Amino acid sequence: MTMNNQAVERGVLAAVLTPIGENMAPDLSLWVNRCRWLLDQGCDGLAVLGTTSEANSFSVKERLGMLDALAENGIPGNVVIPGTECCALPDTIALTQKAMEIGAAGVLMLPPFYYKPVTDKGLFEAYSAVIDGVADDRLLIYLYHIPQNSGVPITFGLIEKLRKAYPNTVVGIKDSAGDFANMEGMIKNFSDFRVFSGSDAFLLDILRAGGAGAITACNNICGAQSAQVFANWQNDNADTLQQAVHDVRSIIQKFPLVAALKEVVAQSTGEPGWRRQRPPLEPLKEKEAALLMEQLASVGFTMRK
Repeated sequence: MTMNNQAVERGVLAAVLTPIGENMAPDLSLWVNRCRWLLDQGCDGLAVLGTTSEANSFSVKERLGMLDALAENGIPGNVVIPGTECCALPDTIALTQKAMEIGAAGVLMLPPFYYKPVTDKGLFEAYSAVIDGVADDRLLIYLYHIPQNSGVPITFGLIEKLRKAYPNTVVGIKDSAGDFANMEGMIKNFSDFRVFSGSDAFLLDILRAGGAGAITACNNICGAQSAQVFANWQNDNADTLQQAVHDVRSIIQKFPLVAALKEVVAQSTGEPGWRRQRPPLEPLKEKEAALLMEQLASVGFTMRK
């Protein structure tokens, strides 16, 4: 396994899937091995315990155990950016403290997402309470903007307040809303603020705009291709490389995202644990799975071993 010794600040990160055993618990052995594989494929980092990871289907105890498993199995903390958000403040603090304990490069943090509507003032106080509760100068927070899931947008006003109060802590954002103009606006309005796209479709665009890179679900299966885009974004072949990533994303998004990615990994590895999901999420039906694989083959995509 090869990797940069510096904490990940730019590049392509995989929003890592979570395999689930017959007992419906995370299969830690499969998961850790896959994390190693993703790094070997060229991913600069691992965004674990986020949306694609089904994190909100797992208990805090399970999530803490998953972070321990990374450290105990030699995955360097400086390539890990775990999601630590919960609706309950003590849970968010506990997960964030565990991230610091394993030496994580930062944490990806949704706003508290149950109560709505809420004000920027309330959200600022929630983030402040986490920062004060963790009380660790090493803490780096990447905000997580995915209002189509959370129902709670992260506004420019909130970013401005957080950056003013915590310039060395609130250092970036993952924007998964699918609005490139919003990402570009953050790059232009906030200096030294690392903006990551949550969509593979915008990887090349965000690099050209001065952004940090992408943290995406499809990097579970095309991280190597995304790494090529990142390495060559200033070269003449960048658009061709980006098109290959875009082709895969365009097919995957026709299906339920997590189920589709899990199906591809399950078929490539022969491990049924990659196909399982915790209810209410469900695996693809047999006909859907066949159509998915047929369409991926039609654009020349095959999983790298």
